[in-house]
Amino acid sequence: MGLPVVYRRKVGRDLADYFGWYNEQRDGLGEEFLAAVDTVFDTIEQYPEIFMRIHGEVRRAVLSRFPYAVFYRIESKRVVVLTVLHTARDPTVWPRPRRNAR
Repeated sequence: MGLPVVYRRKVGRDLADYFGWYNEQRDGLGEEFLAAVDTVFDTIEQYPEIFMRIHGEVRRAVLSRFPYAVFYRIESKRVVVLTVLHTARDPTVWPRPRRNAR
């Protein structure tokens, strides 16, 4: 049994922006992007430890077909999506573990 996937409000706003950008490129491409995101979320929910850690407890799952990655952290009863970023972004903006994390 998997863990529920939750995400920060900013993630929802960012995904809406990315959806809009892709739909401007080609009608329907935004839906294809969101389907790829949903596939990754489903995989994370079922197999949260499948993707490798990149900084402490922060893990990264790369979307297929789109140049984005989902950054998340596994907690005791859920998975928290921290951000979804374009893979060409400078790695210094990638999420880092909290200093006071247990």
